[in-house]
Amino acid sequence: MPLSRELLTLEKKQMTKLKIYYNPDCSKSRATLALLEENGVNPEIIYYLETPPDMDELKALLKQLGLGIREILRKSEPEYEELGLDDDSLSDEILFEFLCTHPRLMQRPIVVCGERAILCRPPENVLALIGEH
Repeated sequence: MPLSRELLTLEKKQMTKLKIYYNPDCSKSRATLALLEENGVNPEIIYYLETPPDMDELKALLKQLGLGIREILRKSEPEYEELGLDDDSLSDEILFEFLCTHPRLMQRPIVVCGERAILCRPPENVLALIGEH
């Protein structure tokens, strides 16, 4: 008996483990996680403020996102101004170091599925990612 499309989709979602870089104090993070769960996806939750990504992980994440380092910096955080991160002469390597030591500067939430990642601002962006898997 052939499997229904819904069952195949659910099985595929369970085979590909999703990860969410999550901040429980962030309403966009909470909304994205809720959307995932409503769609039957239980991602691995990475509390990136507690366990910040290292430089290699950040570089891989940016590659998956298809974004540059400056595109995932939160300009609204006090550290952005305090550290002078609006200085265009700062190299990407320096920005990576700052982001590793000040993870609150990273845009969130980010959801990773296989080789793809998406910045979920707005949270509904995640639906395109899980719709493919």
